Amino acid sequence: MPVRTTPGLVAWARAWSALAAALLVGGPCRAENPAEVLELPQVRIVGTTPLPGSGIELRNLPANVQIHTSRDLQRQDIGLADFLERNGGGIGLNSTQGNRHQPDLSLRGFSASPLIGTPQGISVFLDGVRINEPFGDSVNWDLIPPSAISSIQLIPGSNPAFGLNTLGGAIAIYTKSGAAEYADSPGGRIGLRTAAFGQRKLTLEGGGRSGSWDWFASADASREHGWAQHNASLVRRLFGKLGWQDDDTDVDLTFSAAANRLEGTQTVPASFADPREPYTWPDTNVNRLAFVALKFSRALTPTWLLSGNAYLRSFRNRNVSSNVDDDFGPGHPAEAANDAAAIDQLGRGFGLQATGRTPWGGHANTLVAGLAVDVGTARFVRTTQAAVFAPDRSTVPIGPYLPETDSDSSTRSVGAYASDSFSLDERWTLTLAGRYNRTEIRIADRSGLAPELDGRHRYARLNPAVGLTFSPHADLTAYASYNEGMRSPTAVELTCADPDAPCKLPNNFLADPPLQAVLSKTVEVGARGKLDATTSWSAAVYRTDLRDDLQFISSQGGAVNAGYFRNVGTTRRQGIELGGAMRLGGIEWTVRYDWIDATYRSDFLENSPNNSTADANGAIAVRRGDRIPSIPRQTLKLRAEFEPAPNWSVGASALVTGSLYARGDENNRDVHGRVAGRGRLDLDARFRASRRIQLLARIDNVFDRRAADFAVLGRNVFTGPGGSFDPAGARAEPFLGRGAPRSIGVGLDYGFD
Repeated sequence: MPVRTTPGLVAWARAWSALAAALLVGGPCRAENPAEVLELPQVRIVGTTPLPGSGIELRNLPANVQIHTSRDLQRQDIGLADFLERNGGGIGLNSTQGNRHQPDLSLRGFSASPLIGTPQGISVFLDGVRINEPFGDSVNWDLIPPSAISSIQLIPGSNPAFGLNTLGGAIAIYTKSGAAEYADSPGGRIGLRTAAFGQRKLTLEGGGRSGSWDWFASADASREHGWAQHNASLVRRLFGKLGWQDDDTDVDLTFSAAANRLEGTQTVPASFADPREPYTWPDTNVNRLAFVALKFSRALTPTWLLSGNAYLRSFRNRNVSSNVDDDFGPGHPAEAANDAAAIDQLGRGFGLQATGRTPWGGHANTLVAGLAVDVGTARFVRTTQAAVFAPDRSTVPIGPYLPETDSDSSTRSVGAYASDSFSLDERWTLTLAGRYNRTEIRIADRSGLAPELDGRHRYARLNPAVGLTFSPHADLTAYASYNEGMRSPTAVELTCADPDAPCKLPNNFLADPPLQAVLSKTVEVGARGKLDATTSWSAAVYRTDLRDDLQFISSQGGAVNAGYFRNVGTTRRQGIELGGAMRLGGIEWTVRYDWIDATYRSDFLENSPNNSTADANGAIAVRRGDRIPSIPRQTLKLRAEFEPAPNWSVGASALVTGSLYARGDENNRDVHGRVAGRGRLDLDARFRASRRIQLLARIDNVFDRRAADFAVLGRNVFTGPGGSFDPAGARAEPFLGRGAPRSIGVGLDYGFD
């Protein structure tokens, strides 16, 4: 049946309002409710499961966790994904879409991407709700408003407590509350920004507290024409939270909405003289979000806490993509195809968790047990239109849109988990955890023309974890851990796995062979500590092995987004993470260094006809030890901040990454498959003119470096005079995804009571 959005949201909102009212009981408000601690700007507790109330002290956690607060975001005044790239250890971005609001984010070589077709490996949570979309497990960074973020926790590894898709780690985002942000009196802020490439942005936020009630709201709207041709953006987001708390209870009802239109030129051939020109256009994504969630925590006794959540998330995507038609020739006059896809997704679910802090045998002990149910449905409709290319490489229709696919899919996941953190003595803490996941995926044809599409797939597994920490004193912790995780294939991947019938993304569904679930096993050893009050450090060594890893294999025709999914055997991501922060000579320094060795551990053949080493059938041999594309081996990040005067603050961020391989060069042997490393420097400054007024300035990419951070091997068919369409003269070459050039921007913040 068709997915219904608005009526369902209204019904759920009413139901949750009634539930919230039933939970509220009278009582005084206290300043630091234990159920609300993760919303506070200064975070010393780490959430080890999605739901609130499960946090433990950082010193007892066997993982290289990183924590960033709203103050960190405000100082640098950039988007969420950009902030994580410049400050997060193990984090990188790829410009695959040609739009700065739609980057591919990687953590330890695993992806969280808005691009359907990227095998995902990171779980992303917003206030305990997993926001990986049901259809493809994708993550849309443009839907998350930075102005509403209180803190971000990066939890690397295959922590099973975070459920499906946590192969390389989890990103837990917590939002602001009026009680934490405006505890003394109601207030707010207005922000104005302007920058190069027509960037204009307005941000509003406000909040307050009255007795046991608190509220917070933020809204932002931005528009830009983009640094390249045809990559304009319009982003509009709204967030609201209504909270209630007393000594024992914390209840939050939140609502998020977004209405965004994003254009992207994607990757372009390396031979194009002007990287601002598109390969083909138009390419647009229209995203619509309505998201409501209820979160609660209740102290049942002084040592037991009950917490839970329920949510409803409606996401709609409308995509139009211009592509080269590989069937062009005699009897087929269409040079191009306009592919239009409509995806309506509805996610809903709930979680319930009990946390007990009860000593056992005279030793401190924290036990967590929980249950989570997530159900997602998606309606996918795809149509295609024959077209020819204009001189500017835009597509001119020569026929109507014709139906290609009309299908429903549903995903139901049930997870039961438990974790126990036991203090062997004052220095040693043992953590044991496990989660049983069961996922069922159903796919059904709606057109009546493709009954072979109908199918049902089930995946189930118990994933364990064990960790040990040693803290001889408060300023030093050493740890070791082992954990396992699982990712079940999505409906997109299950219906696009035939190398003889490659799909275009968003995918044209086919009846294809089933895929295996991806299993991960992670070993990590590390330490962290403080040398004094102004100097801290961390170090970690890790290895994650994946069994039956999934990969999108490009068909390597004129349409570089066509291909199929395949299990490619065993892969490995291993590396070293080093981090440090100190204050020296009035300057605060932060440095992070990452070395990632991401390789295939199984031999296999891959279709890559545009690879210079391909055989007569277009196949390349990928060998054990070949590097996985798109992942640079080395990354260095440096941040410096200082205050030259009482009302001034100045910051500089440097990012240097090593070389990487293009997708399609999985054997690392193509003559043009290696992409050079890159470096960039960003500057920012703030001046507090008065208690209410603050002025800001930024220079991004100071030296105007235009290096690529992503590439895919393709076939360029625009080799005729003036870059005209010439399939007979097509040549193989890398298609590059470049970051934005130099940008200068200024802004103003006005605070009010």
